[in-house]
Amino acid sequence: MSETDKVFAGSIPENYDRHMVPLIFESYPRDISQRVAKLAPKAVLETAAGSGVVTRALAPILAPDASYVVTDLNQPMLDYAKSRQGADSRMTWQKADAQALPFADATFDLVCCQFGVMFFPDRPSGYREARRVLKPGGHFLFNAWDRIEENVFANDVTDALAAFFPNDPPRFMARTPHGYHDTSLIRSDLAKAGFDDVVIETREAQSRAPSAQYAALAYCQGTPLRNEIEARGPDRLEAATAHAASVIAKRHGSGKISAKIQAHVILARA
Repeated sequence: MSETDKVFAGSIPENYDRHMVPLIFESYPRDISQRVAKLAPKAVLETAAGSGVVTRALAPILAPDASYVVTDLNQPMLDYAKSRQGADSRMTWQKADAQALPFADATFDLVCCQFGVMFFPDRPSGYREARRVLKPGGHFLFNAWDRIEENVFANDVTDALAAFFPNDPPRFMARTPHGYHDTSLIRSDLAKAGFDDVVIETREAQSRAPSAQYAALAYCQGTPLRNEIEARGPDRLEAATAHAASVIAKRHGSGKISAKIQAHVILARA
């Protein structure tokens, strides 16, 4: 994974929340919050919270006496997430590395992480940290995108940019968000961290956009894919986005569009 794969700065946090969240993150936060509600945790830690889409879904369903610590490695994303959340005495916001959590052993009933583990340089290390801070019998709930071929718009954009930059195709989407899709590997990494009670469910949903341009903008300018595009020419971002939009429109139409997305949902018990 490139270092730029982890950089969510500048206009990326706002574009991510404005475009990517409605495009692919509408159903999965609801799914996570429903699963959390069944577990009824009192002490919750969220890692890699991003722009706070899960945070906004989880906070309303937690008990009035619950505590909720929200963390992310990227301060700009954490600041953006906090700005979108109303005042809540149950919540604490803290910059933290999921692989080196600044919390005592056996502190939380639940650790959750939506689409963040793909960005961990050392996933077993991150999983060991999650297990360390969980109370005995606590749960680690997270999800990860399935392979890029099962996520149509991401695949369309990747193919479009490969044609636009034939000598050096940007591969961020395939390499990182969709690069950790092997469920056998996920189970193995969890086992290395001491989790042996693991349930994995593969969940399909639909990605919907008002236009092909919207979908292209979300991927090209609302994720670290933007960093890869601008590294190939700072003046080529708009042209690359337009090309991706034209490819999506040719395949899916110029009006409202929809396509398959798919992810794995993992629940591990400490």
